[in-house]
Amino acid sequence: MASPAPIGYTGVMQELLTKAVELCEAATILINEVRARGFAVETKQDATPVTIADQRAEALITAGLRAAFPALPVIAEEEVAGGRITAPTARYWLVDPLDGTREFTAGRDEFTVNIGLIENGVPVLGAVATPAKHELHFGATGLGAWKRAGGQTQPIHARKPPPEGLYVCASRHYASDPALAACLAQYPIASKLNIGSGVKFLRIAEGAADFYPRLGRTMEWDTAAPQAVLEAAGGRVVLPDGAPLRYGKPKWENPDFFAWGLR
Repeated sequence: MASPAPIGYTGVMQELLTKAVELCEAATILINEVRARGFAVETKQDATPVTIADQRAEALITAGLRAAFPALPVIAEEEVAGGRITAPTARYWLVDPLDGTREFTAGRDEFTVNIGLIENGVPVLGAVATPAKHELHFGATGLGAWKRAGGQTQPIHARKPPPEGLYVCASRHYASDPALAACLAQYPIASKLNIGSGVKFLRIAEGAADFYPRLGRTMEWDTAAPQAVLEAAGGRVVLPDGAPLRYGKPKWENPDFFAWGLR
């Protein structure tokens, strides 16, 4: 496969990114095929939904990563839910094969495929596909980020907030949360859009939004890849106290966090 990034990647990082992009594209085809045919929805032990699209996409991605990079552990959402616990090392993959399953099952377009690479607790590389929109965002911290859509690959950059105020992306499922309203009351807000999945990070990374406050439970595989893309585009993801969001936490659970563009 040709290099997914026009500039900036060489050696091992290029190989890692190329494989992540390749597997995101393959998972996109699989998920869209399942969506077109129709599918059943099951409920996991944690009361969240799962479909055959989640399961098949994860099997494709994990097999591809393990075959290409056998020394790198892969931690994947459905494997963990099924009791397969893989111990991480200093560098490892975090995979969410279908982030936004609730959006997927509801017939919405806001679901993603997330493949992230963690190094010493930091998300350093990410590839995120949005299958319904045929979009792919990818990059690595410090080297740049790109968006592929319509057969074109273009660099993307986070922006400084415009004078009229922040363009906010917030979770659809927490839209009426009083804590979110209290948080946003501290800032000048020009617009707010409630959407699902890791798409919120991507809109900030490409300069279409400025702020994503997450006041609620997420898992590390939800955020690793889109955080890497956003930070590669110049943004940042921090805890409410300003400390960076890091990885390898107990039970793979994230605390509340804020995703920002340039500030």
